Formats: sequence, C-alpha cells, structure tokens
Amino acid sequence: MDAFLKLTSQSQGRDRIFRATQYASALSIYLLRNNSERKDLVAKLKSLETNMSAGRKLLRLGNAINSIEASKRTMQLSDRVLSLCLTVANINRALYFICDNVLWARSVGLIRDVDKERWSLNSSRCYFLSLVMSLTRDVYVVLQLMTHRARDKHFKQKMEEHLSESPEVAEAVVPQLDAFIFLLFESFKSHPAVALDMLKNICDLFIPLDRLGIYQSNAGVVGLCGLMSSVIGLVTLVQPKLTLKP
Repeated sequence: MDAFLKLTSQSQGRDRIFRATQYASALSIYLLRNNSERKDLVAKLKSLETNMSAGRKLLRLGNAINSIEASKRTMQLSDRVLSLCLTVANINRALYFICDNVLWARSVGLIRDVDKERWSLNSSRCYFLSLVMSLTRDVYVVLQLMTHRARDKHFKQKMEEHLSESPEVAEAVVPQLDAFIFLLFESFKSHPAVALDMLKNICDLFIPLDRLGIYQSNAGVVGLCGLMSSVIGLVTLVQPKLTLKP
C-alpha cells in the first residue's frame, strides 16, 4: 500500500498508471471487436481510452522543460557516446512534448489554427527518434558490459564450463554464437536495469512505427506493446534500482 501511495503521489507515477490503463483499454477493445454481445463494454472502453489519453496530455504539460534540463545534464557526461545518445534523445523528447502540448491546446480550444495531422506526425517523428537514440544507448551499454565480462577470468572459466557441458549444442550451433548468447544473457542477468530499459524501448518503438507507417501492425499489437512498456515503467518507479542510469 505504501508503494502504491508513493507511486500515485508522483506525477510520473500517475502518468504511467494512466498510460497502462489507456493501452490495456486499447488491447481489450481489439480483442472484443468482433464480439457483438460486448458492444456496450467496447463503447465504455473506448471512452476510457480517450479519457486516459486526454488526462495524460494534461499531466505532461511542462515535461518539455524537464527534458531540456535533462539534455543540459547529459551534455556534461564524460562518455561522449552516452552524452550524444542521451542528449539527442532528450532534445527529441522535449520536441515531442511540445507537439503534444500544442495538440492538447487544440483539443480544448485554446488554439484553433493548427493542422492536427501535421503536428501529430511531427510528434510521432520526434518520439521515434528519441526511442532510436535511447535504444542506441542501451546497445552501447550492453556491449560495454559484454566486453568487460569477456575480459574477466572467472567469467571465461564459467563460459568454458558452459560450452563443455553442452557439446550437442556446440555441434548444432556455431560455438561463437553460443558463446555470444551466453555472454549476452549473463550481462542482462547481472544488470537487469539494462534488459528492462531495452525491452521497454523496443515495445514503445512499435507505437511510432505504426503511426508513421514505417511498420504497420494493428491496434492489438500497439495495445500490448504499450501495456508492457507501461508496466515496466511502473516497476522501475517502484524499484528505482531497476532504472538505468544515467
């Protein structure tokens, strides 16, 4: 209960609860779309999804400033690759929030002369670029972890034992590939924050890919991916040690 109260007391926590509800509704609508006996439920779920989306837009007002401040901090990182990836990701995230704020202002009637479709596409483009740079950071961190572990004598011995214990795998699979997969798995196992962040970003990537028409999926896939990434986001808020830093 304390964890839930702490979560709901944060604006980021409330946003992720709203987001999880929004995408859970979208997934449920897709699964029930052909059920004629559930038309009333589908209509209620559509209303809930719309309300959650509108509520999130309201909660995100001012997030562009937070992203700009974050980009200033990441520019100071000593690791230039991390600095570049995170700074570009934060700048695009700020632009995404600006587009989102403009769309919210239009929806409530504060701004009228706005091309909704154009701003929505720009929002998706910025979101997509932000996710690509975040995933690039994840891959870079994973490669660093794998390189570090590969140089560790104790881990080398452990990997040799693994390969010797599975000769049938070594015959069916290229030994180097098996070693790479083992090394990757062990890196994720020792640093779950990287694995969670990468999984979250991959799930989120399906949303702008679908909206931009780069990779057409369907509402069910988008709803499932959005729900999964939202749940991961909630877990990392409840357990800060699972948040990838910086």
